[in-house]
Amino acid sequence: MYCVLVFTSYICSMRQSVKITGYAILTLLFLTACIWYAVIRESRGGLLEVSFLDVGQGDSIFIDAPSGRQVLIDGGASGAVLRELSKVIPWYDRTIDVVIPTHPDSDHIGGLVDVLQRYKIGTIVHSDVEGDTATAKALEDEIAREGAKQIIARRGQIIDFGRGAYIEILFPDRSVTNVDTNTGCVVARLVYGKTSFMFSCDAPKGIENYLVSLDGANLQSNVLKAGHHGSKNSSSELFVGFVNPTYGIFSRGCKNKYGHPAPEVVALFERFGIPTLDTCKDGTITFMSDGLTVKEI
Repeated sequence: MYCVLVFTSYICSMRQSVKITGYAILTLLFLTACIWYAVIRESRGGLLEVSFLDVGQGDSIFIDAPSGRQVLIDGGASGAVLRELSKVIPWYDRTIDVVIPTHPDSDHIGGLVDVLQRYKIGTIVHSDVEGDTATAKALEDEIAREGAKQIIARRGQIIDFGRGAYIEILFPDRSVTNVDTNTGCVVARLVYGKTSFMFSCDAPKGIENYLVSLDGANLQSNVLKAGHHGSKNSSSELFVGFVNPTYGIFSRGCKNKYGHPAPEVVALFERFGIPTLDTCKDGTITFMSDGLTVKEI
């Protein structure tokens, strides 16, 4: 009987040991996967990825830099941005280095409230244009709660991501507290090596042409997000001509009440021979750059 008890105790001990060992192995495998993911993200093979997220009628752009740093420009109108982010950010990664709300219109910032609740944010870069909606107030409160570093966007600022990738702020070039929210939005250009992306937010034609007058020669970009979702109030002939993109992007909802993209804007891109992609028709659109060329993936 004693031998049976000893043997039974030995078997239970072995089972417990195997169980503990199994947990230890799973833990080690998980930690190893996380370490390798961090190493891969850190190197990324010298590639930059830019995704124009399908968030319906609105803007949201996710940037994965060669250094592994991540940037989110705008967040669409709703929590749909979380669904799209889950496709480009691993489930266990709960940080985003930089968030740029271009202006306080709901179709650009509505989803950022959910983003700030889900992810830890390093820095928030925004203009000082003021919003007067409940959505704008909700985002202000969430930013205060989150406690991320805040920077007021001004022309000439550089957000450096390392390894040759950076964002240059083109506008505003002054305080815009008392102007229309579209007029005061953050226009930025992402540069990586010899390639670049133009993010023109909802800037109207007057601001686009003003940027041409400041430094038209340095606006050229491989990809242009058409201003204001393809509205007739943006995408001036002068601006599009100086940017001279290889691709144009319409970020918009399929059944939007504004008629975006406007027929005259579509015709302008066609006249310039610029092929366009549309988040309504194509879903999330992702480009990859090795610093020399840009291709859709």
